[in-house]
Amino acid sequence: MRFSLIFLVACLFCIVVGCGRNVPLGGKVVYSDDGSPLTVGEVILETENFTARGALGSDGTYTIGSLALADGLPPGTYKVSIFDANKTEMGPDGKMIVTPLIDRKYFRGATSGLTVEAKPGNKRFDFEVDRYVPPGK
Repeated sequence: MRFSLIFLVACLFCIVVGCGRNVPLGGKVVYSDDGSPLTVGEVILETENFTARGALGSDGTYTIGSLALADGLPPGTYKVSIFDANKTEMGPDGKMIVTPLIDRKYFRGATSGLTVEAKPGNKRFDFEVDRYVPPGK
């Protein structure tokens, strides 16, 4: 009886959380002006209740993971942000200078204008992003 109850609870848990139905997802991020890859930062996909991320590689590619490095994410529509895409260098006064590499609108899913619909067979999402332009230029 006890085994049956544990088995039933485990089955229900798998049904509720999807039990291996995550969609593997990845792609590439490039600059819109010349197609060169963005090589630093993270692509973040999120809903109100779920967040998954993937680090950008030296060729601009990423693979999304939620609990593990590349385990994908549950099917659904996600807002996309590209975070921590900055150049960091030491200034002449010894203080760190952080300069965005892309337009700051991409730092938040609410302002990026980027979304993805993760579903089986829909596994690759490439993005073009605008470079950061300092104010007044």
